[in-house]
Amino acid sequence: MSVCVTEGVKVSVQAQYLVEQSEPQQNKHIFAYQITITNEGEQPAQLLTRHWVIKDAHHHIEEVHGEGVVGETPYLDPGESFTYTSFCPLRTEFGTMRGSYGMIRPDGSTFEAIVAPFALMTPALLN
Repeated sequence: MSVCVTEGVKVSVQAQYLVEQSEPQQNKHIFAYQITITNEGEQPAQLLTRHWVIKDAHHHIEEVHGEGVVGETPYLDPGESFTYTSFCPLRTEFGTMRGSYGMIRPDGSTFEAIVAPFALMTPALLN
């Protein structure tokens, strides 16, 4: 599990390998990751953008930039959380993801909520 708090916004990540959707013989490994974003601060914050850096075992890096997450731009009052699940395909049995969310406060100030690096690993590598 990966956990990071930036300006009162806590981002927790749990990843898992999806055996039934992966095809290792074709170098297709599918990972799901569940993210919970919790506003532990004293001011509201809204997620506007996402930025991911995905690296596989061959050090191939892919960057993803986009609006919101899963089609949403959640607004979190203090004490509120938002949880979603997404997916990442990799060509290797191991990789890492890290990133950030572009956040905005009601006063217009912005900051990047950091997503600490987390591993994507097939079950065979966990043993």
